[in-house]
Amino acid sequence: MSETNSAAETAAPHRYTAAMAADIEARWQDFWDAEGTYEAPNPSGDLAGDPELAAKPKKFIMDMFPYPSGAGLHVGHPLGYIATDVFARHQRMTGHNVLHTLGFDAFGLPAEQYAVQTGTHPRVSTEANIENMTAQLRRLGLGHDKRRSFATIEADYYKWTQWIFLQIFNSWYDTEADRARPIAELVAEFESGSRPTPDGRDWSALSAVERADVLGEYRLAYASDAPVNWSPGLGTVLANEEVTADGRSERGNFPVFKAKLRQWNMRITAYADRLLNDLDGLDWPEAIKLQQRNWIGRSEGARVDFPVEGADSITVFTTRQDTLFGATYMVLAPEHELVERITPAAWPEGTHAVWTGGYATPAEAVAAYRKLAAAKSDVERQAEAKDKTGVFTGAYATNPVSGEKVPVFIADYVLMGYGTGAIMAVPAHDARDFAFARAFELPMRCVVEPSDDRGTDPSTWEDAFGSYDAKLVNSANDEISLDGLGVVDAKARITSWLTEHGVGEGTVNFRLRDWLFSRQRYWGEPFPIVYDEDGVAHPLPESMLPLELPEVDDYSPRTFDPDDADTQPETPLSRNADWVDVTLDLGDGNGPKKYRRETNTMPNWAGSCWYELRYLDPNNDRQLVDPAIEQYWMGPREGQPTGGVDLYVGGAEHAVLHLLYARFWSKVLHDLGHISSAEPFHKLYNQGMIQAFVYRDSRGIAVPAAEVEERDGAFYYQDEKVSRVLGKMGKSLKNAVTPDEICAEYGADTLRLYEMAMGPLDVSRPWDTRAVVGQYRLLQRLWRNVVDEETGEVTVVDAEPGEETLRALHKAIDGVGQDMAGMRFNTAIAKVTELNNHLTKAGGPLPRSVAESLVLLVAPLAPHIAEELWHRLGHAESVVHQDFPVADPAYVVDETVTCVVQVKGKVKARLEISPSITDAELEALALADPAVVAALAGAGIRKVIVRAPKLVNIVPA
Repeated sequence: MSETNSAAETAAPHRYTAAMAADIEARWQDFWDAEGTYEAPNPSGDLAGDPELAAKPKKFIMDMFPYPSGAGLHVGHPLGYIATDVFARHQRMTGHNVLHTLGFDAFGLPAEQYAVQTGTHPRVSTEANIENMTAQLRRLGLGHDKRRSFATIEADYYKWTQWIFLQIFNSWYDTEADRARPIAELVAEFESGSRPTPDGRDWSALSAVERADVLGEYRLAYASDAPVNWSPGLGTVLANEEVTADGRSERGNFPVFKAKLRQWNMRITAYADRLLNDLDGLDWPEAIKLQQRNWIGRSEGARVDFPVEGADSITVFTTRQDTLFGATYMVLAPEHELVERITPAAWPEGTHAVWTGGYATPAEAVAAYRKLAAAKSDVERQAEAKDKTGVFTGAYATNPVSGEKVPVFIADYVLMGYGTGAIMAVPAHDARDFAFARAFELPMRCVVEPSDDRGTDPSTWEDAFGSYDAKLVNSANDEISLDGLGVVDAKARITSWLTEHGVGEGTVNFRLRDWLFSRQRYWGEPFPIVYDEDGVAHPLPESMLPLELPEVDDYSPRTFDPDDADTQPETPLSRNADWVDVTLDLGDGNGPKKYRRETNTMPNWAGSCWYELRYLDPNNDRQLVDPAIEQYWMGPREGQPTGGVDLYVGGAEHAVLHLLYARFWSKVLHDLGHISSAEPFHKLYNQGMIQAFVYRDSRGIAVPAAEVEERDGAFYYQDEKVSRVLGKMGKSLKNAVTPDEICAEYGADTLRLYEMAMGPLDVSRPWDTRAVVGQYRLLQRLWRNVVDEETGEVTVVDAEPGEETLRALHKAIDGVGQDMAGMRFNTAIAKVTELNNHLTKAGGPLPRSVAESLVLLVAPLAPHIAEELWHRLGHAESVVHQDFPVADPAYVVDETVTCVVQVKGKVKARLEISPSITDAELEALALADPAVVAALAGAGIRKVIVRAPKLVNIVPA
């Protein structure tokens, strides 16, 4: 036991100590579990319960799914969990049926890496981590409905993840109806001829492979050859975030190459407009909405076709179609499919030497540059490099408005992931195009009149002129002139001209790309897809779900020579031939046939895309969720037009991907009629981070924070001076403090109070173990106000409280209630502390009504001590479902307030008045005050400004 819990503290036999807290907390946690105290009844089904409770207004409160790490929790992790628990408890006490539970997002790379290193099955290590984390969370006294908890690795959970994938696979987006529809309805349109096939043939004339290819262009889940980040040295594909700016793997520092690989994708782009528009109805932080809007990246512009001799046109998307007359060259992404088709056998006559890269033929130049670009990540390619690189393809396109031939280059700063993978370059008015044109000695044409004094000859410019607020120049042909127009009018006129001439049209583009949904890993949900001998994908029937992960001898992907780009991933699942190659009857009338299973697995995002729905109806093995139950907890209602969870709390680091993917899945399920809520989370709240000091020695290596000593303002570890910076808390930084340590030292209620009292919930704050004792002292004073430390007897009396105590009590009730509802837990604790101090100073035993109200105020924040005191005060029922105190307005308002009276801006009097005084009454009192009369000295009054009850300002004549 620390110095703070000294022998002197434990001298009184019934003093609130860490040992007593441990006993109280363990006892009431057992009681709550045994009694099902936190079980929230559904309106029907196997989790139906007290109909009176189910009839109350509902509140569905959620935390972001935790991953069960092998390191367990540090004190930073429970911040959000404690906050939602406090809020949920307050909501129960204010008349709500509250659903609050917690599961585990348990598929993930750390468990697989541990399996590769040790041979331990990922399930074994993950389940051990879940058991440890569950025990840590239980010790905090979180009021979760444990009947509803699950882990995503459970087969009866991922059965429905697979089922949702099949709903998405078997759907298409009808742009006219603006919603998803079953793919069978699209097939019916093709069969009837109401929708023509791409090549005009009858549907019946298409082969099975051709039909699959046609439907693949519509399905919301589809397989395609996608460019990926391939690391042969790791044997796996990496996300962009896992690749460094140097084009190497973040893990292992291996080379990363661009490769094409058959991958599953989700057609999230079909929902881009709805994902954007529906943000307006959500109660989310504006910063998060902005990040989502930027990620979706809607931009209005035009599609323009540039004809290429002997090949198809090159189509570009541009938001500055007004500058089309200034396009003097084009650039394709190196991966663009047209590159090979337009590249000629020899350089055109007169080709500028700097365009060729020093190669004898266009094919050699293109091949070499493509290999160079493949070794770079998208991040590296988009970086503002000092030297622009690229190579001429040997082909020319025709500018559709000027009729001029413009050379076509490939360059790595153009990506396939945005627009069409091709740009028209207007170097006079774009910084990157300007730098490229200077590097390759390409022509420039000024088409937007500069507003500075640089003139209109770009050869004399030092940089591009990119203003949007300017007039067009040098932009006319025999049919159209943009000269003299502003940008907005010029864009409208040229767009109409392009449409009329069939060489373009106005269109909308999105930065959002379809969601790459495949991973070459073992520890993930298997795809419920098999392939026939023609390579056509078939969905498994629902009766075959769940498709469970098979056992494999080796969890690691196959690795290759790190520099060998000409390799392909080999997934762990592909090594189990008995599982991969199967004979199945899919119930489609074709009888038993040989199939090959998909050997990729789903990404770790999949399980967290729909878990809020499983919380509602966790034991349902017949349907995703009972419609009546989903409608009850998540259906649209006043103020929540798209429905969703009432409160979702988590870190801002999930601002884009998790939230975007979950929104997409909800919208598909809503369109198909499976759920009533079109949005998963109505209100989002981002909690801040608990930080800790990181101490580093002269080598920059972190040293154990607990062993650092402070001397004369400097810090030392083993007598060596170390540096100190505020940063994250974590095991690797050697500054982690576990909740178990604090619970053992002070008790869980003290930890809960300290984390809530550290500052506003949405702001990051530094951890200071030495400050925890302040909340421990608060609980000790609270205990002493109700219980005699010598005898253990309750000391309250059946007497009426005095006026001063009633005012202090009801002000606290009013303030704490408002703070709880607004999630301002730090100020709620300050008000409880103020009340408790008032009662301590007042001396004598507390009136029962005051003691009970005090306990109820504390109950959401420190539930264990509140439950103990509530029962000691003679109550048989749990404090959890008691009514939160209601303030009497008569005692909330101060009996008198001080009004300042000014004459010519200077204070001349202070009046003690009723807060309900009228302006007229206050003016009369002020003018009659002797000090004011003396200050006026008989002068007339020009104006009296009254702001009852705080201020009167008199302006003499």
